[in-house]
Amino acid sequence: MKLSYYPGCTLKNHAKNFEDSALCSLKKLDVGVEELPRWNCCGTVFSLSTDDLIHHVAPIRNLIRVKEQNNNKVMTLCAMCYNTLKRANQRVKDNPEDLQKINDFMYREKIKYEGDVEVLHLLEILQNDIKLENIAKKVKKPLKGLKVASYYGCMLVRPKNIGFDDMENPNSMDNLMSALEAQPVEFPYKTECCGAYQTVDNQELVAERTFQILSSAQSQGADVVVASCPLCVFNLDQRQKKTRQIYPEFKNIPVLYFTQLLAIALGCANKSLRLDLHYIDPNPILKEKGLI
Repeated sequence: MKLSYYPGCTLKNHAKNFEDSALCSLKKLDVGVEELPRWNCCGTVFSLSTDDLIHHVAPIRNLIRVKEQNNNKVMTLCAMCYNTLKRANQRVKDNPEDLQKINDFMYREKIKYEGDVEVLHLLEILQNDIKLENIAKKVKKPLKGLKVASYYGCMLVRPKNIGFDDMENPNSMDNLMSALEAQPVEFPYKTECCGAYQTVDNQELVAERTFQILSSAQSQGADVVVASCPLCVFNLDQRQKKTRQIYPEFKNIPVLYFTQLLAIALGCANKSLRLDLHYIDPNPILKEKGLI
């Protein structure tokens, strides 16, 4: 299997731990990955305005890059990129006039986009194409004894026609954790918003959300929290400092990308985990469980 891969901006800097661990994991699973040439920012947020078509040029241009690779599927890692690309793609599929306007605007492109690329998240590929039972067979270091709370946030599951998992009770990350022999922890805040871009000018609100989400996971016995969105990971990890200032009783908990635990289980080298990029150090709990 060979996949076209759209990384997005954050995975090339602050979320290198996400990209490096994912690429190492896919290599261990014998999956080839080809990064899109000349990709650009996805646009970050899907534009809901009906007269704001220009903001859909960026995601559609990336889908043209997939066609340039002679492919009709593209893999994303970042939940925000996944949501933005997939929703823009759905808009032009549903509105031929919008698609024509976007193609007219990008008249210098050699390929006209026809709405024929499928946008997939890595979790979908692991679950539906590679299959969890096959992943389980390749586990070299089982995550036994590690209690994991999977945090889905907004972008993987909403809106209903875009998300690939249940909106209210998603389980794709939980099922993956089970295949790696970790112990999934159910908690009621797994689809609550992390506060998103409020982190720029309203850190107190984000700290409140961080406190609620992480305290809920801890109350159910979680050792770590895993996620699939760099913005969510930033808010839940980096904002723990602000959270403790407001809520002195709050206890820190490591927040990881699900791919980092996948990489550990598949036997990737520690350097691919990039644990140095976390504010709350995951090393102590991972060492305690004999995983690194």
